[in-house]
Amino acid sequence: MAKPPLAGRVKTRLNREIGTAAAVWFYRHATARLLHRLSKDPRWTTQLAVNASPTARFSCWPTGVQRVSQGQGDLGQRMTHVVRSLPPGPVVIIGTDTPQLELADIAMAFHRLGRDDAVFGPAEDGGYWLIGLARRRPAVSLFDGVRWSTENALSDTIASLPTAFDISTTTTLLDVDTADDLQLLRSRHGVYRGGPWRSGR
Repeated sequence: MAKPPLAGRVKTRLNREIGTAAAVWFYRHATARLLHRLSKDPRWTTQLAVNASPTARFSCWPTGVQRVSQGQGDLGQRMTHVVRSLPPGPVVIIGTDTPQLELADIAMAFHRLGRDDAVFGPAEDGGYWLIGLARRRPAVSLFDGVRWSTENALSDTIASLPTAFDISTTTTLLDVDTADDLQLLRSRHGVYRGGPWRSGR
């Protein structure tokens, strides 16, 4: 799930703290790096669900990755649209706020879906960076009543699933939404060293 990498459209909290140019640079670089790594792995098919026309072109959106529309509405409605538009089988949805994720984290999520109905990658702020659905059974009320961008997002989403669902979690990661988050990312993972927001890898 990605937004057009335009000033004022992405990383709004980070924008207020480090400036528009730096926030957009970080978003573009993190998105490009993440997509490059994910799309090279043959264990899954990577699609980029965009909150824009799928024919839009930005340098951080690789040409070799298929783009699909997120549709309209809030985040839950857009994720529902994406899930329903895909062929049958397990699906994993992530955003672009966790550049430290490893391919093993995605592989673990798909592995869990061989047994469970849903899997979540919790974020340290109470939200989640990943949701995976086996899609063997319907989840009609998925995302109903979720308080997005709050510490309740994960618990609300779990509560919206059928009570009979088997649910598991995978790696807890840091969502990068603020300057403090970015500093934590740099100190923990050595990412974006060598300058204010330059990559050290």
